Amino acid sequence: MGKNRSKLLYRTLCTISLVIGLYLVTDLMFSGTLNVKMIIVFILVMTGIIWGAVDWKLSSDLIRNQEQELKMYRLYIQPLEELVKEIRARQHEFDNHINAILNMHLTVDNYEELVEKQSQYILEIRRDSASKFLPLLRISDKVLAGFLYSKIVSAPENVDTDAEVRNWQILSRTSEHSLIEIVGVLVDNAYEAASEAGGRVKIFLDSREDKAVFEILNEYRRLPFEELGRFFENGYTTKDSKTGRRGAGLARVKSLIQKADGEITVAQEMIEEKNYIHITVVV
Repeated sequence: MGKNRSKLLYRTLCTISLVIGLYLVTDLMFSGTLNVKMIIVFILVMTGIIWGAVDWKLSSDLIRNQEQELKMYRLYIQPLEELVKEIRARQHEFDNHINAILNMHLTVDNYEELVEKQSQYILEIRRDSASKFLPLLRISDKVLAGFLYSKIVSAPENVDTDAEVRNWQILSRTSEHSLIEIVGVLVDNAYEAASEAGGRVKIFLDSREDKAVFEILNEYRRLPFEELGRFFENGYTTKDSKTGRRGAGLARVKSLIQKADGEITVAQEMIEEKNYIHITVVV
């Protein structure tokens, strides 16, 4: 409330100053007393007012962006801390798994059976959610890591997620809150689309040439080429689908990426005889 009052007061003072200045200039012109000195003074005063308004606006935007990033840090660092605690709590359980694998040869009679049992046991461990998304702990952007983990663990029950980190140092030329907004819209839409009949979502994180590379794929019916071209139109959504990709969100994503001189592409590809919508963001 205090910030809104200060903003209103500042704008009111600027408006009053402008009106008074214009009135004085007009009065001097009609009275015939306007001269070069008065014009110079008026220009200097107006320049000061305009410069102050611009400086205030830039400072206000900077403070707002910093507040948004701090808010995101507080919001998404908690899920990351919870993941760390869960991993630490399971350290003893992990040691037990290692001992079970090492001593499995005592319970089998031949090499082939040993290999089979060890492979099955390891696959079961790898299916565990905490171990599956452990690579997220290692990336440099901890806010992004916490955000993605919170999205993954709250995904629809009928959707499986694969997450792969290809570069631990995640750099981006856009702001933290813009990157989170971009990733959030894409992840939400992917889960919504994949959950219609159950499916899989694949997430890839990378960084090249000081830019973040985010790829997300989700199972979905094959779409005509014309529909893919309309994905980023404001208000567009996939036909006969109540949970399809929402054009308003994707249009906003495209706008944020363009402001950061980034790129976004959409394609389809077949993986294990299933069609996937594949979106790639470089920003």
